[in-house]
Amino acid sequence: MNPSQHTDSLGRLEDLPADYIADMTALSIAPLWPQLRGLLPRGKPSRATQPFVWHYKDVRPQLMRAGELTPIEKAERRVLVLCNPGHGIEKLVATPNIYVGMQLILPGEVAPNHRHTPSAVRFVVEGEGGFTTVQGEKCPMHKGDLILTPAGLWHEHGHEGQGPVVWMDALDLPMVYGMEASYAIEGPSQNASPDLDASQTKYQRAGLVPFSSLSQSVRAPYPQIRYPWVDVRKALLALDQGTAKDDAVQLAYVNPETGAPCLPTLGFSAQLLREGLDFSPRRRSASSVMHVIEGRGESEIDGVSLKWSEGDTVAIPTHAQIKHRASNGQAYLFHVDDAPTQRALGFYQEFSA
Repeated sequence: MNPSQHTDSLGRLEDLPADYIADMTALSIAPLWPQLRGLLPRGKPSRATQPFVWHYKDVRPQLMRAGELTPIEKAERRVLVLCNPGHGIEKLVATPNIYVGMQLILPGEVAPNHRHTPSAVRFVVEGEGGFTTVQGEKCPMHKGDLILTPAGLWHEHGHEGQGPVVWMDALDLPMVYGMEASYAIEGPSQNASPDLDASQTKYQRAGLVPFSSLSQSVRAPYPQIRYPWVDVRKALLALDQGTAKDDAVQLAYVNPETGAPCLPTLGFSAQLLREGLDFSPRRRSASSVMHVIEGRGESEIDGVSLKWSEGDTVAIPTHAQIKHRASNGQAYLFHVDDAPTQRALGFYQEFSA
C-alpha cells in the first residue's frame, strides 16, 4: 500500500491474543491503533457536547431553594452548575473547556475571600446591592456587568442591598482541573479601597488610557476589572447605526491597554441581534456559551432548534453550524468562548462553510 494512503480498517483490540493484552496491561502500556480514530478522527472532532438551553425560569426556583436550604457558611459559594447532558452531571461542564454556574448571594451575606488557579468571570443576571472586591478594588454589581477574577487574584463577594443577587460564573476550570493544577487558598477579608473602581475612573472611553501607563515598563496584566453593562449597551447601539445588515453587531471585551482578550484562556463578547434578521456566524473551532441579557429569540445549532429568553444560557459545541434570530424586538447576548486557548495552542480556525 502506498504510505500516503490511509485506511479506516485499523486493527481492533479483540484481534490481539489475550495473553498479549494481559502482558501489556501488567506493564501499563496499550496499543494505539485500536483507539487511533477515536483520538484523531478525520476532518472534524468527535463531540460529546450537546446544543442545550438552560431556561432561567426553571433554574431560578432551584437556586432560591438552595438559599433556603443551605446557609452561605456551609456553601461558601452557593452555586448551581449548568451541566451539559452530553457530558453528564458528574463532569460539571457546559462545554469541555467552559464551566458555568449560577451563584446566589442574599442580603448581608459574604462569600469569603480566596484566590485560585482557574480564571473566572462574574456576569450579573439580576439584583442590586451586590459587590465583588478584587485585590482591594470594590466593584459594584449591576445587571449585565462583567467582572473579572483572574487566576491568582484575591476576591470576595458581598451583598449590601435588598433581595437576591444572582450572577453567572464562567471559568476555565475544566482545563485547569484536567491539568491537575486546580486549587484555592483562603485568606482574610480584604480592606477595600474607598476609590471608585477603574471602570468609572480610568477607562471610561475606548481609545483613552491614563497617560502614566504609557511610560510603565511593566503593565498591569488586568488594569480593568469591571465592564459596566450600561456602557457596553450604549456602545452596541452606536455600533448598530453603522453596521451593514448582514454583519455582526458585536463587541469584544479586551484589556484596554493592550487590546488583547481580557483573560488569557477565555474570550468574552456582547452582541446585539436585530429583530427578525437571521444571523449566521462563521463556523469556528471554539466552543462557547451564550447568555441572554435582554430579549427573546431562537437559535438553530447543528440542526437543533432552541428557543430562549432573558436569563437563559445556551451551550454551543465546537465546529457548530449556528443561526440566531431575535423575536419581538432586539436581543442582547453575552458570549463566552475558548478561542484564546485555541489560539495560544495554535489550532483555532474559522470556516467559510
